[in-house]
Amino acid sequence: MYQLVQDGILTRIGRGKFTIGAGRTYYPELTTKQTSLFKKLNTEFPFISICIWSTSVINEFMLHQPGRFYQLIEVEKDGMESLFYFLKDKNMTVYMDPSAELIRRYLIDEKEPWIVKPLVSEAPTQELNRITTITIEKMLVDIFCDPIIFSAQQGSEMDQIFKEAFDKYAVNESKMLRYASRRRKKTELDNYLNSISKYRQQ
Repeated sequence: MYQLVQDGILTRIGRGKFTIGAGRTYYPELTTKQTSLFKKLNTEFPFISICIWSTSVINEFMLHQPGRFYQLIEVEKDGMESLFYFLKDKNMTVYMDPSAELIRRYLIDEKEPWIVKPLVSEAPTQELNRITTITIEKMLVDIFCDPIIFSAQQGSEMDQIFKEAFDKYAVNESKMLRYASRRRKKTELDNYLNSISKYRQQ
């Protein structure tokens, strides 16, 4: 089995789970603005874990693509407020962990507002050119667990996103479930994955 993985014939997608083929690793697109801002934040807050990405990257997996996106900056809870006010002082349009009501009232007319959210410990992130961003496992679990930020990606659209993700990329289900457990949604996610089992990599 080890040799088959090494030769690219099988790809490991979980503990004791494999799929045929090398599988593609998902790398989200990062803009110049995101890259520049991450470097500034990393310099200003060198001891705080930060993850940056945009909901626009989800469009790749969607059938009905929204025209409004959120620029997400996820940061350890203890550093959220300091980072939020740092961005406010830079005259950026930024909100801290907004509620559904706040989004409805204030963000509806913003095209790409910045949102500061808590970064869940042990979240599955990856580094691209020294920028910490999401993995496909984190993206899928976040969509499943947060119907407020990801309201445009719920219902049948979420089914479509998961289908496309499993079709196009290697998705590590064990990693997803570990992260969902950190978000206290492991059972719910496992049940959901079973309900869409026809999409899952076999």
